[in-house]
Amino acid sequence: MELPEPVRIALPDVTLSVYDVGSGPAVLLLHGFPDRATLWRAQIACLVDAGYRVIAPDLRGFGDSDRPDDVAAYRVRRSVADMVALLREREVDSVVVVGHDYGAAVGWALAMASEAVRGYVALSVGHPNAFRAAGLSQRAASWYMLWFREPGVAEEVLPADDWSFLRRWAHPGTEDDDLVRTQIRDLSRPGALTAGLSWYRANVDPRTFVDEHPVDLPPITCPVLGVIGAEDIALGEAQMAGSGAYLTGGFECVTLPGAGHWLPARHPDAVNEQLLAFLGRLD
Repeated sequence: MELPEPVRIALPDVTLSVYDVGSGPAVLLLHGFPDRATLWRAQIACLVDAGYRVIAPDLRGFGDSDRPDDVAAYRVRRSVADMVALLREREVDSVVVVGHDYGAAVGWALAMASEAVRGYVALSVGHPNAFRAAGLSQRAASWYMLWFREPGVAEEVLPADDWSFLRRWAHPGTEDDDLVRTQIRDLSRPGALTAGLSWYRANVDPRTFVDEHPVDLPPITCPVLGVIGAEDIALGEAQMAGSGAYLTGGFECVTLPGAGHWLPARHPDAVNEQLLAFLGRLD
């Protein structure tokens, strides 16, 4: 399907670009770094055809949404507040949330904070405490999080030589397709790369890399599905599979063989199959 033009929605301290498509039970799709809501193009079409209403925002700092200058504006809790306000503005009082990458981090926190969330699907990123407990191999794979925290460094390295490092590291074997071109086009806009990196600067605590003890977090009581690519460059199966230890509403973990990190765009059929099955169990 051709996506309609997104709408600009003014929230208490930010204006977001949002797709609101279809009718029926609501599904909220949250992308991560360095994407925009069009990452979910295949999922939007599938879900609308299946009778769902899909709400897919560009999170703050990304796509055509506002890009605040203050690093603190990119704390996950600020985007959680955005989503609570967006659902209220759209008059949605019950929703299934689907998150990928940093959108998954927002999704976990939203599921902890809002009773409106009746189900959650986490793609690639597991529960925060499961990430902390995932061991040395996960910390080694997450090295870039610490690098991204240093102001100015990634801004110099990532765009060099036509974004060659980003292409090789984030997209091994697929260095030039629509997904890569969209990411690079977005990041090349004035201030966009720094805005995206601000998510890491606002949220990554270096102590997480040495402290495996769980932190006290609100419970998640809704059903949760976790989907992880077996070949993800940044996130291992342990940090997803271990999420069930911190949930009370039921958890299923699905590993997609041969799949990397960019599940919604690169493995749309498998993701759509899992989404529809999960939604069917809820309905």
